[in-house]
Amino acid sequence: MNNKDMKLKQKVKSSLRCIIILFCCVNYIGLMAQENPNVVFIFVDDLGYGDVGCYGATKVQTPNIDKLASEGMMFTDAHSASAVCTPSRYALLTGQYPLRAKNGYGTWGPLPTDASLIIDTTQNTIGKVFKNKNYATACIGKWHLGFGLEKNDFSKPLKIGPLAVGFDYYFGVPNVNSGSPYVYVENDRIVGWDPKDPIVYNGQPVSPTPTFPEEAGRKTPNKFSGALEAHKLYDDERTGTLLTEKAVNWIDKNKEQPFFLYFSTTNVHHPYTPNPKFKGTSQCGLYGDFIHELDWMVGELMKYLEVNNLRDNTLVVFTSDNGGMLNEASKIALEAGHYKNGDLLGYKFGAWEGGHRVPFIARWPEKIKANSVSDELICNVDMLSTFAALTAQQLEDNNVMDGINILPALLDVEAELDRDHLILAPRQGKNLAVRKGKWMYIDAQGSGGFSYNKKNPHAIGGPYAVTLSGKENSDIENGKIKQDAPPAQLYNLEEDVEQTTNLYKLYPKVVEEMKAILDTYMTKAERNQRRR
Repeated sequence: MNNKDMKLKQKVKSSLRCIIILFCCVNYIGLMAQENPNVVFIFVDDLGYGDVGCYGATKVQTPNIDKLASEGMMFTDAHSASAVCTPSRYALLTGQYPLRAKNGYGTWGPLPTDASLIIDTTQNTIGKVFKNKNYATACIGKWHLGFGLEKNDFSKPLKIGPLAVGFDYYFGVPNVNSGSPYVYVENDRIVGWDPKDPIVYNGQPVSPTPTFPEEAGRKTPNKFSGALEAHKLYDDERTGTLLTEKAVNWIDKNKEQPFFLYFSTTNVHHPYTPNPKFKGTSQCGLYGDFIHELDWMVGELMKYLEVNNLRDNTLVVFTSDNGGMLNEASKIALEAGHYKNGDLLGYKFGAWEGGHRVPFIARWPEKIKANSVSDELICNVDMLSTFAALTAQQLEDNNVMDGINILPALLDVEAELDRDHLILAPRQGKNLAVRKGKWMYIDAQGSGGFSYNKKNPHAIGGPYAVTLSGKENSDIENGKIKQDAPPAQLYNLEEDVEQTTNLYKLYPKVVEEMKAILDTYMTKAERNQRRR
């Protein structure tokens, strides 16, 4: 065979190889298109680390959530990027630490009633990640991330909200179930919208809305007048069941294509208003009953997936936006022996572990090992990177990504994630914290959350709450910070997850390293927050 023939033969072989590779790629892409998993992300409000049976609760029964854990993976070291609702949701949706919101000024507390949307509509979001792959997307439940480009008074269509950041459909509570307006929103309109009876912010007289006894927890007075029919449709004790109905109906309409459901419950945020059929079913009052309703909600979604043959190709994630909150109402549960944050120190709003270490359960049959447990350090800020990896996407670098891809840990219980550190935010910027390996450093005294105020017993936190709940900490005595306590805090969570002993004075080099990490995140605006 001459050189010319050999070259021709090699060319033919090369062409055949390209055709075979192309054929395989097309088939692989087709297979992936068929197997794009549905995703149901259940984001619970204020559920503590010790609030469900599989994490140690005994005064409440959560068979549906426990079953989810037995069929999938539980994480023991999962966190919210913030111990507060709005910042936590910002981190989940954008993959950014909440200190980056608002052009670097950060979002630190619950968003005000009239706030504009705090997510830049040009940013990547988990909704957009799924939209990139032609998923149907929905946000059902609590939003609390604002509407519009300027202050929002709810009198106009709410186009700049969930629909502007990657969701095809929205139904839910616009802010929080303890704060007005006490109406439902569907897509960009208040449900029951009547232009002849407009809703008016700070108008008089305020529109009536149900109130509840002290043991249910505080519901703030309505700040809106008008929209009487819309207010009549709002029912605190039906919200959980209504949201579940909306979620199931939406899946039913979209089950013929890959779908992503962000199911953001109002359970178990105060006021604790379970549907009457759940009242009296727990051993720790209305708070426990509200958890029972939540468990039923999870069960209804899982039942629907099962009956409609969607279970095997659906990744279900269940977690919370922050730790449990201690208030006068939830003290009833504490007195009954229910420790909502388990053995952890602290509560919602604070930098101690009880404020941000949360339950995290993931189930994906045949992909995630059943009845498995992982101690990898993960966070809700990781979800954007993880969902991008799940859908085989390389995202454009049009905004900072603080999260990491945790898909390897989901698919392999032995996997070790490549995480250097994690930034954790309380209500007060001065208590910004960093986690690195076994070390947890808080850059100030106390938790940076609520402190006890006799005039406002609704919110109990800080040193007083530690003493009240029977916990111990070396910086605290008789419900107050000791005068000789160190200026900041360092804990070895590998040996002391309950944070009983502040090691600040014993490991100055570790303190120096942790402070240096925090300093890399500080802009001028963040320094102002840290000094608050």
